Amino acid sequence: MEKYYIVGAQQKNGVYKDWEQYQKGVILKVSLGHNLIEKCIEYISPSEVIPEKSPSISFTAATIENNLLYIGTQTEILVYTLPDFQKVGYLSLPCFNDIHHVSPTSEGNLLVVNTGLDMILEISPKGKILNEWHVFGENIWQKFSRTIDYRKVATTKPHQSHPNFVFQIGKDIWATRCLQEDAICLTKPNQQIKIGGGKVHDGILFGDSIYFTQVNGQVVKVNTHTLKVEQIFNLNNLTNTSKNLGWCRGINVLDEYKVIVGFSRIRPSQKFKEDGTIILEGEYGSLPTRIACYDLKHGKLLWEQQLEDYDLNAIYSIHKA
Repeated sequence: MEKYYIVGAQQKNGVYKDWEQYQKGVILKVSLGHNLIEKCIEYISPSEVIPEKSPSISFTAATIENNLLYIGTQTEILVYTLPDFQKVGYLSLPCFNDIHHVSPTSEGNLLVVNTGLDMILEISPKGKILNEWHVFGENIWQKFSRTIDYRKVATTKPHQSHPNFVFQIGKDIWATRCLQEDAICLTKPNQQIKIGGGKVHDGILFGDSIYFTQVNGQVVKVNTHTLKVEQIFNLNNLTNTSKNLGWCRGINVLDEYKVIVGFSRIRPSQKFKEDGTIILEGEYGSLPTRIACYDLKHGKLLWEQQLEDYDLNAIYSIHKA
């Protein structure tokens, strides 16, 4: 019986600004075939590392390595043992704002996507910053300040790039840039994977390929050697519905053409116009937050599992248990 950890967040009731929407981090364990769903852990960040007013709290994209789960919140990094979810590591630095992904290196350090400052960090297990990369190659501290505690800053939007995932090809470190619809190499700045066609998430290596999701419902397969897009799969065409699929983010690659993808329901959020008018973005009535398994080779939706009944309203990553 296949089991998967689904990482994400529970949404607050009501309509909030998009940086205030979530009230707690949630991880579910889904047992396929038996329709069993277990809540593994809920998490609320402590008050000293979040904004004082209307903070958003969620788990973001995680990595599992050697039975350890490395995971971020907006302002923290946590490490849990599996399968018992005992916390064995914790870091929170003043520069953390809108953390989107955490991944360990083979040397035992942590790669951290610090989305709010448009940067990627390499940090030692004790919290020493070893490397910092601005995803445009600029001086980070010309725009931001080393003296500000960004954990207390509700949002730094608009972001220049909104990086959201970090991965390695060999020893080289790469990051996805959501708004530029690409991935760039931080250790060899002349290398780039041009994707286009929609906002990009993920960057999961499987064999000689990298799999990206796009929020408009596409999966993009890229060759690790040529760094070129090989195939684009539009999941909208593989799903028998006229409704919006939702925010497509989070992917687990089962084999070359079989994937499990996460969809988060599109919820309204507040946005302020220049004249102070509040408008609502997003839409009601789209499909519920869920995971879905696709056979990309034969163009088939194999199964779906709805997750909103278990207090999961946003999905960031999917992992085999």
